[in-house]
Amino acid sequence: MERLTDGVELLDGPLDDPAALAGNLRDLRRINRWLGGVDLSAASIEALAAHRAELTLLDVGTGGADIPMALIARARQRGRRLHAVGIDSRPEVLEAAVRANPAIATTEGLELHVGDGRALRYPDRSFDIAHASLVLHHLEPTAAIELLREMCRVARLGIVVNDLERSRLGLVGAWLVGHLLTGNRLTRHDAPVSVRRAYRAGEMAAMLRAAGLLPVRTSRGAFGQRYGIAALVAPDAAHDVAGRSAEGVPDPHGAGDL
Repeated sequence: MERLTDGVELLDGPLDDPAALAGNLRDLRRINRWLGGVDLSAASIEALAAHRAELTLLDVGTGGADIPMALIARARQRGRRLHAVGIDSRPEVLEAAVRANPAIATTEGLELHVGDGRALRYPDRSFDIAHASLVLHHLEPTAAIELLREMCRVARLGIVVNDLERSRLGLVGAWLVGHLLTGNRLTRHDAPVSVRRAYRAGEMAAMLRAAGLLPVRTSRGAFGQRYGIAALVAPDAAHDVAGRSAEGVPDPHGAGDL
């Protein structure tokens, strides 16, 4: 199935219906929980940072912030400390996130800010891991690589990409989710379009390499409809980022169970 390059998701347009937007974020939270989105992010982060008792995470395109919320809760249960900063380029989304789940505003270890992932305001190596879930399929390849490079710049250990696999089975699943599990008009429209716009895992790995990253683990969700990729900063790219050297690049053999 060829990638749809001219598809438009409603979430990329005017967000002038706060109730529908909050409902869409609730749907995405349920999808991430039921269909393994949270598990994929957690497994990919472990691949990079199983050896860390404390961790800082930048979540780019955080949406409803449900994944960083879940990761913070899991870390707490395991006696670990995770501090997450979630950014989204659209303030309407962050407002709807709090409307959909008021606990976001009082969750210890979570900050939310408006920000553009392709022009991050953070210095080099500000976070242990930069993470993006269901973000990259919204971008064409040039813009996607630009985002990955910027995520690479601010990460000390590496980055995690969690996204949809473009497939006919995934398209059927997205249609079923949109028509059987919700009546939300944003979810119903955007779910199948997202699958058709998505990159296959091999295509995403190629873009990660183009951005100066080294994919070290790919995990698959239920039915193969989704994947998580953990990637380290490639040695050659380390020299291209101010203040880095090849000696500062994490050793894959010391970055958890790879």
